Amino acid sequence: MRSPGRSRGMCEWGEFAEDAKALDDLLEAGRSGSLPPFLLLSQPGVGATDHRRCSELWTRDRRAAAVAARLALDFRFRAADGRKIRLGYLSNDFHDHATALLLIETLEAHDRERFSVNAYSYGADDGKTMRRRLVGAFDSFVDIEALSDGDAARAIHRDEVDILIDLKGFTANARSGILMLRPAPVQVNYLGYPGTLGDDICDYIITDDYVTPLASAGDYSESFAYMPNSYQPHGRAGPIGERPTRASMGLPEQGVVFCCFNQAYKFTPEMFDVWCRLLDAVPHSVLWLLGAPMAEGNLRNEAWNRGVNGNRLVFAPDMAQGEHLARIQIADLVLDTAPYNAHTTASDALWAGVPIVTCSGSTFPSRVAGSLLRAVGLTELIAADLDGYFDLAYRLATDPAHLAELKSKLARSRESAALFDVRAYTRDLEGLFQSMWKRREAGLPPALIPAA
Repeated sequence: MRSPGRSRGMCEWGEFAEDAKALDDLLEAGRSGSLPPFLLLSQPGVGATDHRRCSELWTRDRRAAAVAARLALDFRFRAADGRKIRLGYLSNDFHDHATALLLIETLEAHDRERFSVNAYSYGADDGKTMRRRLVGAFDSFVDIEALSDGDAARAIHRDEVDILIDLKGFTANARSGILMLRPAPVQVNYLGYPGTLGDDICDYIITDDYVTPLASAGDYSESFAYMPNSYQPHGRAGPIGERPTRASMGLPEQGVVFCCFNQAYKFTPEMFDVWCRLLDAVPHSVLWLLGAPMAEGNLRNEAWNRGVNGNRLVFAPDMAQGEHLARIQIADLVLDTAPYNAHTTASDALWAGVPIVTCSGSTFPSRVAGSLLRAVGLTELIAADLDGYFDLAYRLATDPAHLAELKSKLARSRESAALFDVRAYTRDLEGLFQSMWKRREAGLPPALIPAA
């Protein structure tokens, strides 16, 4: 079978239905380690129950092998004695990466009177400013890249980490094998992966009641730890440069600029149908997309096949974060993807003052943009289905006064919106960590932690 992931990234959709069936067949076959869970997150028609099943199949054999390894390691955890709670953040993305950009201000805002904040990094040092800033944000920064999973687990246990916070899940280059060895008494799934990791890996998932309503708890092996607003952090210190001209970005001077800076693997034929309908219905509009050299030709052809001039797709190059935030201001309206929403790109757009239209589904990744919109007071931009999404985007694109009003509302709430209140967010997050630790101290198993 060809790789559905590669074809999705290239927007080769000629065999989209066949690829979907191949993924279904792999899931039904029930073989351990055969279907990466990340692939299912962007697959239309797949529910959270299937996401959990896929995660547990993906790790089934490794989890079974880890049982014997845990017995041999025989980790013991000392009783709490009133000391600071020792947090350990585990990732290979402690560099110029979306997760780091979201989290850096929260790391810096942690209360050092109550928490010791430590990094366990298994990623390369890219030498950029963000890497240096991250190193400075932690009380200790431990490089475990060269260690085996067993030795990395020993290092974490030796440091007496109380709460180990995984920032990777099943994204690229993750090392869930470390978590399977249970080096910390409490383990948490947070921010990097919008779904469950399956049995016996993490105790909690940090979330909110929009992305994971209580009724969906059975689709997650972890107990929900609810943030009161959005689960996602986004600070307010990131500089937004001067808004560039349209011409400097290769955009026409007139006409609506629809924008989607999500990666191309999140695009689907059905989603692209809606976008092309919008381009057809809104004269002189363009669709501004993040550059994807392997997908651009295919996307232009897909536009032509739908009766839209492929040259109305404009591709943007990669830019540093400050320049990226500056250019987003040019967009009139951000168009979200479904079923895998914008995450960092959505909160960046809102911070830059650009509204985003989304369509919420039933899974964690399909509800993230809705969670972010709720946290800035713009729930009117959440559609229930793709027809509603089209109607909403069309109304905004053809009613400049209404769109301007929404932008003004967003601008007014920017300084006070919960999404950008990093200090309040950090205190709420720390409250969850304290609640987890209190349950552990009391000898209680993980359970739902409601929002404060």
